[in-house]
Amino acid sequence: MNDRPIRLERRGHVALLTLDRPDTRNALSGEAMFAAFEQTFAALNADLGVRVAILTGGGTAFCSGGNVAEMRDRTGMFAGSPEQIAQGYREGIQRIPRAFESLQVPIIAAVNGPAIGAGNDLACMCDLRIASTNARFAESFVKVGIIPGDGGCWLLPRVIGHARAAEMALTGDTIDAEEALRFGLVSRVVAPEALLDEAFRLADRIAANPPQVLRWTRQLLQQARTGTLDEALIAAGRLQGLAHHTADHAEAVAAFFEKRAPTFTGGAA
Repeated sequence: MNDRPIRLERRGHVALLTLDRPDTRNALSGEAMFAAFEQTFAALNADLGVRVAILTGGGTAFCSGGNVAEMRDRTGMFAGSPEQIAQGYREGIQRIPRAFESLQVPIIAAVNGPAIGAGNDLACMCDLRIASTNARFAESFVKVGIIPGDGGCWLLPRVIGHARAAEMALTGDTIDAEEALRFGLVSRVVAPEALLDEAFRLADRIAANPPQVLRWTRQLLQQARTGTLDEALIAAGRLQGLAHHTADHAEAVAAFFEKRAPTFTGGAA
């Protein structure tokens, strides 16, 4: 087993994150995995050279969800009384959606294979999702007699709507990549060998924009999931005031009138 559950690589302004537990099909279990999300995202937040991230799976799976062997053996966060299990979830897998909430840069899920249970929810935590034809998706918790303890009932409806989310969560059925495209769970489906190239093309289109404005825009999109329109307008006004005083805004306007491509640095005005 590798020491690091998430492998981080930089390609220009894009960070590629690879779940690196192919022996468990990248199951979301164990302190090392939970801490890896927190630590990796903190590093991305601190590195102002990173403008966008891509998350994919090592091996043949994107993420197999929870560790069913630990469920069977009642170990790890599945051990103890109902109260202890609830605490185990809070101190364990629920740290992952909270880490996504704190992430400042946009993130794309490049779903290379099965995304099952918590793996499906992991894809929903990302801002954008593209899939290989090998991808499979399932909100399969009911199939093992549990509920989405990682926040899936909050995440999935916000991606595909209540009715589709209810169908996936209440049946637990697996859908293929083309059906995921019809559901709106992913925005495009490509051949396996083209997946990362497609993800990087999308990431590069995002990364071509002003870095601080990308972070502020993601912040507003995250806030919009739960906030009111009035709260959104207040936050937008505050951030817009800051945006108008950035060097990148001045550069974008100058480039518009000079009919040239802008060069963004993220520097102050």
